[in-house]
Amino acid sequence: MTAGSVGQIAALATAVAWTITALAFEHAAKRIGAIALNFLRLAVGFILLGLWGLATKGAFLPLDAPGGAWLWLSASGVAGLVIGDLLLFQAFIDVGSRVSMLVYASAPALTAVLGFAILGERLGAASLGGMALTLAGITLVVLGRGAPEGKDAPQDRAGSASAAAPAARRARGIVLAFGAALGQAGGLILSKIGAGHMDPFAGTQIRVSAAMLCFGIIVAVAGAGGGVISALRDRKAVASLTVGSFFGPFLGVSLSLLAVQSTKAGIAAAIMSIMPVLIIAPYALIYGERVKAREILGAIAAVAGVFVLFLV
Repeated sequence: MTAGSVGQIAALATAVAWTITALAFEHAAKRIGAIALNFLRLAVGFILLGLWGLATKGAFLPLDAPGGAWLWLSASGVAGLVIGDLLLFQAFIDVGSRVSMLVYASAPALTAVLGFAILGERLGAASLGGMALTLAGITLVVLGRGAPEGKDAPQDRAGSASAAAPAARRARGIVLAFGAALGQAGGLILSKIGAGHMDPFAGTQIRVSAAMLCFGIIVAVAGAGGGVISALRDRKAVASLTVGSFFGPFLGVSLSLLAVQSTKAGIAAAIMSIMPVLIIAPYALIYGERVKAREILGAIAAVAGVFVLFLV
């Protein structure tokens, strides 16, 4: 098996892991809120990664990693796991999830551009075609999941959905969603620079450590420490949080690092981005939602695009 094949399989496994994470975190977020969830998911992920290091290498922290790896991977964690996530969550508030995810779908293309500009990674016509087909399918899926007018619109502080966002707020939301995509792309490129050939779980722990520190500061500044502590008393939320943290910061992020280590960053990002497609079936089963024809067509296109990427 070639390194490229390993990277593509790791990217697909990442998308599967993140699908499970999304379902688990959605349940937890409704019970404990976004700030507590963001900090605790990283804290649990950090502990799981440390236990993995202790079991496999006899060390809870990868202190043997060179200083350059700590620098680049920490920057990657801040860019992708902190800045990118915060911008995306705010975009959800400003313009709703449907518009935000449409803009956020630009992340693989941005990753490919940054990969070419910074790492010199060139993509052939087949790779570009596979990426385009995958992203077109994702776009169809996101459009297909669009809520009726007003349901997915931004909400005011009272919780009532407005019919449409004011122009300035809508523009801000689109810019924030694009910034989130850029943060995701930048995080992948920085992680590839910093990780080299090091163990992806160790590299991920460095990324998570930096992100956890940043979110800890945010929790302190926002005065949300009490909310974090009370969240730990919610057993159902903690159970969902633990499952999501295992498949997210522990397994999924580690697999994403392995993916960019083993194949071109743009290809890895395109395959990992099919999570909105993978989540259709479990979401329909859990919440009883009807799958629309556009979603089915989009899923077929996205899977075909991933198949092309596996062939190149």
